[in-house]
Amino acid sequence: MKASEIREQSMEEKLRKVDELKEELFNLRFQHATDQLENSQKLKLTKRDIARVKTIIKEEILKPETENQQKGE
Repeated sequence: MKASEIREQSMEEKLRKVDELKEELFNLRFQHATDQLENSQKLKLTKRDIARVKTIIKEEILKPETENQQKGE
């Protein structure tokens, strides 16, 4: 998942995506614990996707605050 794709989504879609990725991570961890996971790299990639989406959400939340501070200077 690319950052540009995430930025095009609405906030609701981003939050839903984080929930989906967390659920996927839970399932991957469960498979890993029971030795059913064939590609352990998928754990790492899913964690990165979660972090990427959360980072973009945080940027969008802080963006209006930053703009207001710059106008006040």
